[in-house]
Amino acid sequence: MKGETAHPRSWLKGVAAFAATAFCSFAMAAVTPDEVAQLGGPLTPLGAERSGNVEGSIPEWTGGITKSPSCFKGRVMCDPFSADKPLFEITATNMHQHAERLSPGLVAMLEKYPKFRIPVYETRRTAAFPQKVYDFTRQNAARTELVESGFGMKDLTAGGIPFPMPKSGLEAIWNHIVRYRGDSVARRAAQITPQPNGAFTPIIFNDQIAYRAGLSDLPAGADDNVLFYFKQRIVSPSRLAGTVVLVHETIDQVKEPRSAWVYNAGQRRVRRAPQLSYDGPGTASDGLRTADNLDLYNGSPDRYEWSLVGKQEMYIPYNSYKAEDPTLKYADIIRAGHVEPSATRYELHRVWVVDATLRSGTRHIYAKRRFYIDEDSWQIAMADLYDTRGNLWRVQQAYGMQYYNVPAFFYAFEAIYDLNSARYLVTGLKNEETTGFVFNQTMSKQDFNPAELRTSGVR
Repeated sequence: MKGETAHPRSWLKGVAAFAATAFCSFAMAAVTPDEVAQLGGPLTPLGAERSGNVEGSIPEWTGGITKSPSCFKGRVMCDPFSADKPLFEITATNMHQHAERLSPGLVAMLEKYPKFRIPVYETRRTAAFPQKVYDFTRQNAARTELVESGFGMKDLTAGGIPFPMPKSGLEAIWNHIVRYRGDSVARRAAQITPQPNGAFTPIIFNDQIAYRAGLSDLPAGADDNVLFYFKQRIVSPSRLAGTVVLVHETIDQVKEPRSAWVYNAGQRRVRRAPQLSYDGPGTASDGLRTADNLDLYNGSPDRYEWSLVGKQEMYIPYNSYKAEDPTLKYADIIRAGHVEPSATRYELHRVWVVDATLRSGTRHIYAKRRFYIDEDSWQIAMADLYDTRGNLWRVQQAYGMQYYNVPAFFYAFEAIYDLNSARYLVTGLKNEETTGFVFNQTMSKQDFNPAELRTSGVR
């Protein structure tokens, strides 16, 4: 849609027609050997289109960034594209010219906030992963299958993408859920929920995530349905310090629900926490996110009907190194209504569009969710969340970037914007912390033992 007179909402109506190609069944035909052979050829090792687009605005994938640039000093992800300038900016005034490549969520943000803008930069396909991830993905493509109505998998080699050529929405969302983020990762980061006027108090977390390959003492065959182990401790402010959350995340959560515990420092008690799933409240989030909002989507997909809408070229946050700049304070990034636009970078990329519609007989505060999944990394880049009346309620964004020292694609931070309350939540800011992400540390299963939570929660 290129005419200035076309209102962006007219494009939103066209989305329904685009969804007519959706797939709902998980029982798709198996991937053929000829399809598997395309990986590493016309397709990248993770299943993206290797070639660029016809216009040249999306380049060919040539391997991504696998080595640290000279500016990297060992902690902060310096910006290898610091000399880049925006090609243009999208504002409420000119968004009609770009409506075909804007999500409904971005359109709503532009309409609601006069100071919100989208700086669009040259597209750089930086996503890259270790060779083992590519090898595991090829193995998975030939044998991994959905089971239990699509809410679990069998014959999965963890670390690889299970369905690099997805034939259903469930397959695509599983690719996001199990994507590679290192064998383990620790981070000290801030979560901020500013008031409508921009005032805020950071909550500082210490997080640890370990996949099976990241544990030094996990016996062979033990916990074979566990995808990863997660522990989060609140460091500050003092009123919350010492609270610890522990999760053993399972692959098939219908067969075996995730196990979760909370240690309350005030009560000095460890409790089971079944509420840490689905639309249970997120930790210290002021009600601005649900448990399954973290990482834009996590947990069992069993409460939704999933459909694969198709692939589309869209503007998404990418190569967000500006947001890692240690010279920036949190107050430089946090603004009333949304983060500071000059600290963001958007690029044109191909995304898989996946719809999740609430399954009959189940409940969730989000009746529908639309996800935009980056084809190169399988990370959800954006999500639009709708309430039970069908109104767009919240907008999620993952400000993705390549951690070239691993290598792995993750995000600088993620945000969820509540259009009704004019408030938002940011998770993962590290600018004022002494450490950011530390990947591939050797961790112990003992680190994730519920009996150890009292020790972890010492203030």
